Amino acid sequence: MFIATLGGIFRYKDLPEDYGPYVQFKAAIDKREEINDNDEIAILDIVGTGSHHVLFLDSYNNRDEIRRELREADAKVNVTTLKILEGHI
Repeated sequence: MFIATLGGIFRYKDLPEDYGPYVQFKAAIDKREEINDNDEIAILDIVGTGSHHVLFLDSYNNRDEIRRELREADAKVNVTTLKILEGHI
């Protein structure tokens, strides 16, 4: 199992260019028709890989939903990251 740590929380309009493909891919998976400039997006770095996991924060009601999604991706979020994310959902 991999560990996911917070790479950053960004508004879509402020998202670093490097993360763009990851966000577009996640939007397609989630069947998200539109990404608004002010949507908050969390980028989680998957430790030991060059991969990232994207969370559209308005899609979650609680931290358990995030944990479940990451578990399905064979990842576990660290406690500090989870507390920060909880403050944004």
